[in-house]
Amino acid sequence: MTMASRLAGRRILVVEDEYFIASDLKRALAGEGAEVIGPVSSVAAGLEQVERGAAEAALLDVNLEGDSSLAIADRLSALGIPFIFITGYDGWALPDAYRDVVRVPKPFAVSAVLAAVNRLLAPEDVP
Repeated sequence: MTMASRLAGRRILVVEDEYFIASDLKRALAGEGAEVIGPVSSVAAGLEQVERGAAEAALLDVNLEGDSSLAIADRLSALGIPFIFITGYDGWALPDAYRDVVRVPKPFAVSAVLAAVNRLLAPEDVP
C-alpha cells in the first residue's frame, strides 16, 4: 500500500499559525489525496473544527500565537482522534501526558510529516 493510498480521502485537521508552514502542509497533504481541514491558526478555531467531528487525525503546532494548543490535544485525546505535534519544543517541554505523542520537530522536511501521518493512520497490521 502506498502512502498516497493510505492518505487518500482521509480528513486531517491542520492547526498551525505560521502561514507558510500551514500552506506547505496543506499542499503536501492534499497532494497525497487527503482532505485538509483548515488550516486554522487559533485554539478556538481548532476546537471548533474538532467539535464539528470531521477530523480523523490532526497536526498541531504547540504554540499558536502565544497560546498553547494543549486544549485541542486534550479534546482530541478524549475523542480518540490521533494527532501529531509539529513544534519547535522538545519532548521534555510537553506535559507528561503528551511526551509519547509523535512529535515532528521544526524546522522539518514535509516528507517527514507525511511519513509520520502515514504511520499514524496505518492499520495496525501494516508495517
